[in-house]
Amino acid sequence: MSPTVHNPKRAAVMILLASSLYAATTIIAKYLGTTENPLHPFQVSAGRFVFAFAALLIFSAITRPKISNPHIALHVGRSLTGWIGVTLMFTAVARIPISDATAISFLNPVFGMLLAIPILGEKVGKWRWSAAVIALIGAVILLRPGTGSFEPAALFALGAACVFGLEVTLIKLLSGREPPMQILLFNNAIGATLAAVAACFVWTTPSLVQWGGLAAIGLIMVCGQALFIQAMRNAEASYVLPFSYATLVFATFYDFWVFSTHPDGVSVLGALVILGGAALLAWRELKVKG
Repeated sequence: MSPTVHNPKRAAVMILLASSLYAATTIIAKYLGTTENPLHPFQVSAGRFVFAFAALLIFSAITRPKISNPHIALHVGRSLTGWIGVTLMFTAVARIPISDATAISFLNPVFGMLLAIPILGEKVGKWRWSAAVIALIGAVILLRPGTGSFEPAALFALGAACVFGLEVTLIKLLSGREPPMQILLFNNAIGATLAAVAACFVWTTPSLVQWGGLAAIGLIMVCGQALFIQAMRNAEASYVLPFSYATLVFATFYDFWVFSTHPDGVSVLGALVILGGAALLAWRELKVKG
């Protein structure tokens, strides 16, 4: 079993960096799904896994990591939920505003925190519950109830949040048993197989630019994965997950930069509430540990 260290500050920095990378893949996926000849979400998710696995194989050929006692059932479960979640999210961002899809996906840490209680046996005190509730209120604000945000396509993002919540719980289980590189290799190998088979049924030949986008998604995502796994090894899941709310900030910035989308007052308010919840959690954790 790989040792688990406890370093909340390092975990926070890593999850913030991972969030910035995850937001970048969402922007690229939106572009690939909304171009003149858009790619099917199955193809986009295939690019994410296949190119990520290719990069890991090259890295592994250089570093030659030791593979020992992999928990196959956990790897399959984590990879299946990851592939389903990624595909659903890429489907959502191609059909609804990125801010709405990202807001709905913020239910993911809430599901993950709830699952960490029965599956991981973690104890969640009143401060963490309060921080989660505050962040959830921010997500609800961003959903804009009654303004049409809950169109049918939004269900794809909701489904992604549900399965991602389960995935991060499985990641936590794996991170205490196996080294990060082994986890990444098995996840992307299984995910690439699932995604490639699914993509065969909807395949259209991508343009050169689209190939570049698919490769970028895979490479950026695997870097985010590595940071996320390391963050989960440095602190409890219920502490780490709320920091992923920062994805909203990065997604909003990227959306403005690439698509010239201006956030409105509701987006700003929701973001501030969400970040307030994450800040409360971080302050309490550092106060207790310090």
